[in-house]
Amino acid sequence: MTGLLVAPLISAALLYITLRLSSANPPGDPLPGGWLVEPPMTLPQTAVPLTPLQASLRSRRYLVSQSTFCATLLLVHVCASWVTEARHRRKLVVPEGEVSSVPRKEGRRTYLYILFAISVTLWILCVRIALKELRLGIWQSMSYFEVVTSAMFFQMTLYISVRLAHRGFTFGELGLVAFGATILFMELCNLTIAKLWPMSTPYIKTVRLPTPLLIYQLALIPGSLLTGFLLSPLLYLSRHISQRPVRRLRYPQEKQKHRRLLALGFYTGALLIVGGLVGLWTGWSLGGRNPWVYIVFWVLEGRNKWTRPALLVYWGTLIALSVAGWGRQLSRGRRFRQVRASMHVSVGGGELQGGPHSPRYGASFGQPGYGSLGVQPTAQSQAQQQQQAQQNGAGTNANGGSGSPNASAGELSDPSAPAAGPIPEGAGAGPLGMRLPKLSKLPDLPNGSNFSNVANDLLDAADKHVPTLSVNARRKFFHALAVVMFVPGIAVDPAFTHVAFSAAFALFTFAEYVRYFALYPLGAAVHLFMNEFLDSKDGGTAILSHFYLLTGCANSVWFEGPSRLLQFTGTLVLGVGDALASVVGKRLGRHRWFAANPKTIEGSAAFVASVCLCAWLLNVCGVAEDFSVGRYAVVGALAAALEAFSVQNDNVTLPLYMWAMLVFGDVVA
Repeated sequence: MTGLLVAPLISAALLYITLRLSSANPPGDPLPGGWLVEPPMTLPQTAVPLTPLQASLRSRRYLVSQSTFCATLLLVHVCASWVTEARHRRKLVVPEGEVSSVPRKEGRRTYLYILFAISVTLWILCVRIALKELRLGIWQSMSYFEVVTSAMFFQMTLYISVRLAHRGFTFGELGLVAFGATILFMELCNLTIAKLWPMSTPYIKTVRLPTPLLIYQLALIPGSLLTGFLLSPLLYLSRHISQRPVRRLRYPQEKQKHRRLLALGFYTGALLIVGGLVGLWTGWSLGGRNPWVYIVFWVLEGRNKWTRPALLVYWGTLIALSVAGWGRQLSRGRRFRQVRASMHVSVGGGELQGGPHSPRYGASFGQPGYGSLGVQPTAQSQAQQQQQAQQNGAGTNANGGSGSPNASAGELSDPSAPAAGPIPEGAGAGPLGMRLPKLSKLPDLPNGSNFSNVANDLLDAADKHVPTLSVNARRKFFHALAVVMFVPGIAVDPAFTHVAFSAAFALFTFAEYVRYFALYPLGAAVHLFMNEFLDSKDGGTAILSHFYLLTGCANSVWFEGPSRLLQFTGTLVLGVGDALASVVGKRLGRHRWFAANPKTIEGSAAFVASVCLCAWLLNVCGVAEDFSVGRYAVVGALAAALEAFSVQNDNVTLPLYMWAMLVFGDVVA
């Protein structure tokens, strides 16, 4: 139901906003107040020029038709899937792990899907013609070109999303992602058509206002996806070479060289596409202005010349500190986990046997034998360790990097990196390869003849105090970081934050290219960092949680609503409400909604209370308008109910639902 109903709900909310502006006396300005950006583009050469508000009203009526159109396509695919599964369920002999209705060969699978997509497109085109003949008015705001183009693009987006992010989407998330991609693509097409044929185009049919904000968003988000599509052969080869064991490659000694060349080809091609194709289209859409020079001067046109550069410095500092701090924290935790996993100690006969022989597992301080190395490894055990090390060096993990899944980023990087130098004089190589310098000024210690014993005791104590945050706590940290980053940006300069969200999405896309396709030299490091924040919802090949969090916060700004309070909705819902609901529900929750549901009533209450409190604080601070607290609380309760009972990803559906209900509830005075 989420995939079928949420998109029409959002479309209806946008149309409702435009209708209220049109019915006002005098009509309101469609551009939100306080947004420092050029006015929307118009087509004055047409026979009957439309104002930006009139063009927006027609465009959003088209959006409602487009949303129901895509929902119909999705429903057709669901019904066709049910019928196909029912037919093939009669086959009793099916290989384990396979579905009889899905062809085994990728080429045949793609060929059959394209035939089915074309058939559905022709069918729905016939339906559109029949509706016109019957004069029912359904989908009549969509031209035949838009019917065919959007139908094919929507269906191909469904297929590509399922193939590339296998098991990464629920049905509702898949429908919303495909609908959003289709809207962006149609905005790109309609804007380009209006620029090519301004005389024959009645108005610019874009869901949002045709300002430079929209032009840069279409250049950044579809442009980043287009870059990956055009360079997909290089990306595929990079992942293929990284995954295959060295012994199965035709030129095993050239593996690292080939990885570097493929990465160089991708980076060079990306620069050419972004600077050439995407840059030329952006400049042409801006009226022949240089897009790079334009954005630099626009950054200096905030409330003050330093406002937007200060926001950039603020965001960059927070990101650098967060990534560096978490990188160091996760590296320490990973190192200690490796140490604990490698030390298989068995106690028998009163003596310590097996495992890496280190003083950390010898006698304790004050006992006989403190300082001895304990049982020495035999020649057979040393040979087994060397053989195991060679096998680990030749293996590859499932995510494109070589070595074990828990290997550090350095182990997964290029082996041609400079090796550690010789141990300097005055330093000793302690257990586990750790170098412990001899400190002559250290106070007298028991059994000082072997300093490494004391150092290992200190490491044992430090090991116990390494923070072991749960995955949920790690993920909620980034929800809190979203509040700290985005609330000042939306309050100070929402138009600049609009562009920053689009740029962040493009950077996330390129980072996912680097991680998933194991691009040299950062592929393994990015994968290891992201892997520490995965939970049960990240079951697919692509990691989408950070995309969901970003778009959940950004959609409230990208919708360009007239109210400042509406623009904070996504950040408050995910950064405050969802995070506190999780923390309170896990720590203080006692009453579940029902037995099979992990969500608690206490967590839902915390969601409503925290969101309402933060909205009230924004009003007190003067960055949001007056609003009805009672209506806001009712909408918050409805959103909490959706969060409690829905199995969809909260970062996707929750901000969209609450934003739409706030619009329909007329919460803002």
